[in-house]
Amino acid sequence: MNTETQRHPLRRAALAATLLAGTSLGGYAIGHSAWADSVAPVNPPGAQLVPHVLPDFTNLVTQVKPAVVSITNKLKAGAAVDEEPGGQMQQLPFPFNQMFPNGPQQQQQEHAVEARGSGFLISADGFIVTNNHVVKGAQSLSVTLDDGTVLPAKVIGTDPRTDIAVLKIDAGHPMPFIQLGDSHDVKPGEWVVAMGNPFGLSSTVTAGIVSAVSRDIGAGPYDQFIQVDAPINKGNSGGPLFTQDGKVIGMNTAILSPTGGSVGIGFAIPSDMIRTVSAQLEKSGKVVRGYVGVEAQEITPTTAMAMHLKVNGGALLAGIQSNSPAADAGLQPGDVIQAVNGTKIENPKELALNVASIQPGDEAHLSILHDGQSKDVTVKVGTLPNDQVASNNLQGNDHHAQIGLALGPLSPDVRNQFDVPDGTNGAVVQGVQPGSPAEAAGLQPGDVIVGVGMHAVNNPAEAARAMRTALNTDHALALRVIRNGQPVFVGVTLGGQADQG
Repeated sequence: MNTETQRHPLRRAALAATLLAGTSLGGYAIGHSAWADSVAPVNPPGAQLVPHVLPDFTNLVTQVKPAVVSITNKLKAGAAVDEEPGGQMQQLPFPFNQMFPNGPQQQQQEHAVEARGSGFLISADGFIVTNNHVVKGAQSLSVTLDDGTVLPAKVIGTDPRTDIAVLKIDAGHPMPFIQLGDSHDVKPGEWVVAMGNPFGLSSTVTAGIVSAVSRDIGAGPYDQFIQVDAPINKGNSGGPLFTQDGKVIGMNTAILSPTGGSVGIGFAIPSDMIRTVSAQLEKSGKVVRGYVGVEAQEITPTTAMAMHLKVNGGALLAGIQSNSPAADAGLQPGDVIQAVNGTKIENPKELALNVASIQPGDEAHLSILHDGQSKDVTVKVGTLPNDQVASNNLQGNDHHAQIGLALGPLSPDVRNQFDVPDGTNGAVVQGVQPGSPAEAAGLQPGDVIVGVGMHAVNNPAEAARAMRTALNTDHALALRVIRNGQPVFVGVTLGGQADQG
């Protein structure tokens, strides 16, 4: 019986937003006759369209094939495996599945499972790049070369944040390898070829075009996937995606599929990211990233109106971590970072990528908007620590009728029961009135309101007073909320239309 190994599920909402944002419907419309003199036709009279011949990839595949390998992962006993009768991909809450092998497969001895993925050599001395989820939980790893040779493999380093891993094999002689290309030059519409071991079928080649670039699918903080329509399936994970000149521009990593098989929507990690991450893994076995200690969110129209922000882009700081470089530099919730070292920042994703690329110990020069005023701030970048997970769900009568909130104090019992961080002051949302502006904004019982606009609040009375003051001058307000341990600004409008940034 075949089974599949899967990565953690992604949020349906995040995935839907990603896909819809990249979808457009339309065509060429017939222009009004009055425009004929000022608008050139798409195909001017006399112009001839030169027919293109479909490319032939035979020579390319012959050259690249020896550097593509199959990876067998013998998982540790007790490793988590999701099974479903018939070997079909287990149905998740939404149809987004990581590609992994035609396994794991049940072995004769109890609890022994085996899974297969793909990879490719990036140096003559045996360094191999693959996905972290291909080698995760391994008791032992082996690599099968194109000529059938099987060699043991050692994990040099992994980076779960980008799902990249580097392995090493020793063949006793120089190995054929593939050069990493420049993914920043990739454009939608160009031909690409994928190679790997889908369903255990080694050296499978498929071709298609690039559908989109810089795709964020919610898989991690540094998503910049290349989307392709080349058929890729479970087992292609870790295999190369290359252009017609034989250079790798991506590593096949994930698919969007309601069935577990290819429906023409696949995603590859760009080669520029692979180059940076794999170089660090080869050198030290780990990846070091810059860190300033902020929680950022996008600026939505409602939040911009509530906070009187006249900006179209940037990263709105919802929280500043204590004892962080950002705190030492004086950054505050409500500040908007608009540039890092002269590079314009359009959203939190760009902020994360730019900060992560800065060497710890170096200085980052930030252009920010603070309380409506532009200023420059210098931050000494630290080292990104391990992820921390915190949660707080609260319950607990001060009712603010205008927006539909019932607020309560942060009592010691509430703090202990719901693990509210020490030093947190504010008001607990005890109830949300159905049909109210608060409900429309997405506020929930258990949210902790710690600020209204740029002003911190310490208790329910201060929160109610600050909200009342804000609503005297505007029909919208921005609440700074702690939810599940994460700070976020929530924009609320009295008209009932609101959004959460």
